[in-house]
Amino acid sequence: MSADITTSRPTPRPDWFWHLSLIAFVAGWWVIYRQLIPFSEFVTGLFPVDRHSHTGEAIAFFFYDVPKVMMLLTLIVFAMGVVRSFFSPERTRALLAGKREGVGNVMAAGLGVMTPFCSCSAVPLFIGLVSAGVPLGVTFSFLISAPMVNEVALALLFGLVGWKVALTYFAFGLGVAIVAGWVIGKLHLEGWLQDWVRDIHSGATAPDETEGEKLTMVDRYRLGIEAVREIFGRVWMWIILGIGMGALIHGYVPEDLMARIMGADAWWSVPAAVVIGIPMYTNAAGVIPIVEALLGKGAALGTVLAFMMSVIALSLPEMIILKQVLTLRLIAVFVGVVGSGILAVGYLFNFLF
Repeated sequence: MSADITTSRPTPRPDWFWHLSLIAFVAGWWVIYRQLIPFSEFVTGLFPVDRHSHTGEAIAFFFYDVPKVMMLLTLIVFAMGVVRSFFSPERTRALLAGKREGVGNVMAAGLGVMTPFCSCSAVPLFIGLVSAGVPLGVTFSFLISAPMVNEVALALLFGLVGWKVALTYFAFGLGVAIVAGWVIGKLHLEGWLQDWVRDIHSGATAPDETEGEKLTMVDRYRLGIEAVREIFGRVWMWIILGIGMGALIHGYVPEDLMARIMGADAWWSVPAAVVIGIPMYTNAAGVIPIVEALLGKGAALGTVLAFMMSVIALSLPEMIILKQVLTLRLIAVFVGVVGSGILAVGYLFNFLF
């Protein structure tokens, strides 16, 4: 005698439910993202400190940047997870390989110009590009140009020092991003990625092209969600740590001391400015007021711009976050190549202006 055992399974949700849920999520994400500044001001007001004090600035910075970077990480990694379902790493690399050498770096740097991210905000898209199998040098071109050369920095520089300096900064900043990414790509350092990123980059966890053609949009949504779970779970703690350090530094910027160092007419003023800038963290809009104050106190233009570039392209908090994606050797190469370009720009600006 046998008995039929019926196992109840959850009824799959219809496709329209997934589509509407995605639309609602994106709309809600945008509404919340637009409220991050009021949120940070509200939270800062709960602390018994003067809002315009060093401590108040640090608290406001932290409670603005942590949710901002987390939200960007979630949205961008999800989007790149969906994109990966259409293009396997092999196909992506083949498309880029079919172009002239350096074109991919130019395209990535141009994308960075159109995205006004600070260095830590650019990391989520960098992770997404690496995970999608985009060549390492190309992704570095984006990572460098996104925070360093964007419309916010250019507009503020134009208002501060005129169009000639702003245009020159644009040209050399974009050049640093393209050349540095190209050099890193030529070194073939993919083996210096962290193991879990290298597995993704090599296509170990990506669907093959045949499978990708059979996926439905709901399947692609699920792949995007899975990408968020995997990557977010690995880096969220380090994001908070990095931004926390940056907030402390951001609230206690010693402008007078830096102006004295950067105003020195000596060969070491430019590298000293870069060394001072690396431990700091802010975006282009946040560093421009510091640039204006330093110039007003007599600092040399090229030295100040080198400082600005190092703050927004080589910040220590960014390095802490990138440590979850890159090995220390690759981070050292990245800092060395980009730092050399920044030094060249600083010396050139001091010579020309």
